[in-house]
Amino acid sequence: GDIVLLAKPVTLTEGDRVTLTTDVPVATDGTSKPEKLLYAVSLPPVHGQIEHINYPSVPISSYSQLDVVAQKVSDVHDNSHGAGKESLR
Repeated sequence: GDIVLLAKPVTLTEGDRVTLTTDVPVATDGTSKPEKLLYAVSLPPVHGQIEHINYPSVPISSYSQLDVVAQKVSDVHDNSHGAGKESLR
């Protein structure tokens, strides 16, 4: 089926960490199995990285809907200058 992704901007300041919840990336694929959805990070954050909370400081390039529901994924700012809103892509 068609995949629909709604991603709200995340605002981070220097050194911030924001745990992704289902309020940020929300996707459906028209099936009854949303837990099988996988997200690929095609454009990483400019001033930081996406991390799994069990592996801090290690950038990840994909994560699952189950990771988001369990609040296991964070967007982490790298302390460089230049904070602002970033959208997950």
